[in-house]
Formats: sequence, C-alpha cells, structure tokens
Amino acid sequence: MGKLDNKTAVVTGGGTGIGLATAARLADEGAHVFITGRRKAELDKAVEAIGAARVAPVAGDVSDLADLDRLYDAVRARGRGLDVVFANAATASLVPLEQITEEDVAHIFDVNVRGTLFTVQKALPLLNDGASVILNASTAADNGAEAFGLYAASKAAVRTFARTWANELKGRGVRVNAISPGPVNTPGITNLFGGEEGEEGAAGAAREKLAGDTALGRMGRPEEIAAVVAFLASDESSFVLGANFYADGGENQI
Repeated sequence: MGKLDNKTAVVTGGGTGIGLATAARLADEGAHVFITGRRKAELDKAVEAIGAARVAPVAGDVSDLADLDRLYDAVRARGRGLDVVFANAATASLVPLEQITEEDVAHIFDVNVRGTLFTVQKALPLLNDGASVILNASTAADNGAEAFGLYAASKAAVRTFARTWANELKGRGVRVNAISPGPVNTPGITNLFGGEEGEEGAAGAAREKLAGDTALGRMGRPEEIAAVVAFLASDESSFVLGANFYADGGENQI
C-alpha cells in the first residue's frame, strides 16, 4: 500500500530533473500521474521509465493557457478529480542587473510566476477535498546570488503565493505548501551554466562551487527533493499548511 493509492496527481515540468523524479516517486506511492513539459521526447522517455500504466504525458508549456487547458481536460476525462498538484515547471537564466532586458523579464515571469499561478488556478475546479498543492520555490529567493535577480524574484513570488493560497483554500481542506530546494544535480545545471559536463567543463565547475555552498558539501539528488514533495502530498503532512520546506543540504540554514 502506497501513501497515495488511488490518487490523481499533476506534475509540471515532469520530463526531467526534479519533476521526473517526483513523478516517479508519486507513481511508486500509488498515484496516477499526469506530467507535462515542453519537450515531447523527454516526456516519452519519462513514460518509458515510469510505466505507461502509471503516468500520462501531456505536452505543453505552462505559460500557454491553452496548453494548461489541454492538461486539465485530460485530468477531467479520467473522472476522478485531482488530489496532488506539484507546480514545478520553471526556467532560469544568469543575467546581471545592467544586462536585463524586457524579454528576459517576460520570459522568467511568464513561466515561473504566471505559469505557476494559472497552473493552480485552472486546477481549482478539479481539486478534491483534502487535496495537496505544492509549489516549487528556491533557496535563490533568499541568498542574493549574483546575476540571479530575476529568477530569485520570481521564486520569492512563488513563496508568497503559497502563503496566500493556503489561506484562501483552507476552507476546502486544500493544503498549499512550498518547497525550496538548494543546489540539485539536474540537467538544468548544464543548460544554465553552459560548457560540457564533467569536472573540467563550465558546468562541472559550477557543480563543484554549488556543492561547496552546502553544509553537507554536496549537491542534492532529484530523488531527495521528490521525497519531500511526496511527504507534502500525503496525509502524513496533514497538519502542514502554508509552509516552506528547505531541502538544501543546510545551504541557507547553518
């Protein structure tokens, strides 16, 4: 028996990294998981890895409201409502203040803020009593890393959403919480920092630096973040509301 037997879940950005690991964990706990992401090839690989009986892919971009409608149409067609939403999809860029453009602002906030908002808003009619909504924030909202201002601001907004929505939805028994991962070893590190993977590449150097920023001296694994999301998704966290769980290896804690 899993913690989420017979539950229905949505994971945005479910094709790689934290989203993929979380989709797999929720499925292992008994949920039927809908995953969405912009790259169909990655979603197909995710289905192959998790199993077609446990996960349903719906390709789309969370910043496109029509794509979100298609996602929730698929959930609605299953006929069991929705018990878990992990609003995970996000994008990041390294842009110092003097180089930020209107396009940079639009891109980051369209995905990370607007996309998160409408991911949750459009889920509301489907949420079953007692559902759990988990928002993926970030330690970047707290630590003031150089050139990360746009991303950090977008994640600070996500943290604020968790507080407000927890208050607004508590009357339905819907719990809203946030998770703030620290540095996690995902393919996104290579995309963000460039260069080749490995110790000699730019991404490898970034991984070494990020690992050194944590008290544990290493980066997190996507599966470790997925475990926290699974806890927040389950009844084991029934007295947790409006919280922000740091899974950061002590980066911002000690």
